Amino acid sequence: MSTPTPDLPLVIDTSAWMRHRQPQAASFLDSANELDLLVSCPVAALEVFRTARNEGEFKALDRHFTALRQAPVTASVCEAALGASRELGGQRRLPAPDYLIAAAAAECGFGVLHADKHFDLLATVLEFESVRLPE
Repeated sequence: MSTPTPDLPLVIDTSAWMRHRQPQAASFLDSANELDLLVSCPVAALEVFRTARNEGEFKALDRHFTALRQAPVTASVCEAALGASRELGGQRRLPAPDYLIAAAAAECGFGVLHADKHFDLLATVLEFESVRLPE
């Protein structure tokens, strides 16, 4: 199993977060968290918040994601996401949140931690490291 690179902050995509109870994924996430490498993006946080089954779960998720470093969605992030869509041409049928998460990570010089092949494709047109969560 790979371990986080000690100097690369990683924006957590929803696809990675949803696997946080799987043993190898949990181990990787725990290591990244101990190294203070986990980063939130408002778009990914909103996606994760949808999974809360009650107010208590929502509040716990909100506290967790708010405590992390942030990769904000700015006007320039939106422009980069749109530019990535244009560059991908016929391959552009990706979820809008993925474009924004990848562009936010790229703008901050962060990687994206995911379990979703979309980020491998986005890394070909945006400058960020695509890090697949161990399964």
